[in-house]
Amino acid sequence: MSNSKTLSVVIPCFNEENYIGNCVLSLLSNGFPASQMEILIVDGMSKDGTRGIVNELNKSNSQIRLIDNSKKKTPFALNLGIENAKNEYILIASAHSSFDEGYISALFTEMEKYKADVIGGVMETKVQNLTPTSKAIKEVLSNKFGVGNALFRTGIKEAMEVDTVPFGIYKTKLLKEVGGYNLQLIRNHDIELSKRLLKKGVKIMLTPATKCYYYARESYAKLAQNNYRNGKWNLLTVFITKDFNSLSLRHFIPLVFVLSILLPLLFSLLYFPFIYLSLFTFTFYLLALILVTIKTVNLQQTTFFHVLRAFFTLHFSYGMGSLLGLFGYFKKR
Repeated sequence: MSNSKTLSVVIPCFNEENYIGNCVLSLLSNGFPASQMEILIVDGMSKDGTRGIVNELNKSNSQIRLIDNSKKKTPFALNLGIENAKNEYILIASAHSSFDEGYISALFTEMEKYKADVIGGVMETKVQNLTPTSKAIKEVLSNKFGVGNALFRTGIKEAMEVDTVPFGIYKTKLLKEVGGYNLQLIRNHDIELSKRLLKKGVKIMLTPATKCYYYARESYAKLAQNNYRNGKWNLLTVFITKDFNSLSLRHFIPLVFVLSILLPLLFSLLYFPFIYLSLFTFTFYLLALILVTIKTVNLQQTTFFHVLRAFFTLHFSYGMGSLLGLFGYFKKR
């Protein structure tokens, strides 16, 4: 890796007192020269102890800067970070993230090796507090039956070109050329940006050479809330961008699944035998869920039923969010 590389880390956050310290410390201890890195924490005017933690870290680490995000939404924070970045490259992080020691240097080495414009490491899901529920959620968010073909979550053996990466390194000039993130997209702004970059012929690489970590929600209610919002923004993203290609096929599978159960139920009000289609779909889904849990899920420190509930919560909350987004889409047309 060239020693001349300079990096701006952009971290959008709001009320993240439980996570922000761990994220920043993993960057400070990453081994990348402090003189060649700045850490921009773009805060949506947090009401908890987030700002105090950042200010305390700044006392001994002058490369940390706190930037106010009065709009409070993530894409505004990201664009503020891009605008204020002084360095040649940008690492997009999250308050819920942390990084392997040497993550930054490893990505720069891989970026040069594969002549990539954007590069990220495989993401491992973690939890701060280990309980049967949080362990089940962690397992589900790392399983193909839970997250589809999101390779950055399920892992790869060799570096490969992909459609998006988590917490990747970008050329600052490139992000500015495409206008940064779409401010209308409260969710899905990351994948939509990646799709725009791909249209420009940008090479996005995912590498197993190093890892980043994401700390998941630790209750079923928070898992449902987060994925309901993700699902809802799928159709809204298509409506706003007027482009189905702004997302990937995996983002729409939960919607198809929920519709395959709800539509026959609705039609059964007119012709009762339709209800058997719903029962068949749900039974097939449940059997698949049981088989996947038995064959691929590590049940240490959790239980079979905790995992089933986590899968069920993930799929239905995401699918119902997409369904509400679909209603919103047709309402606005």
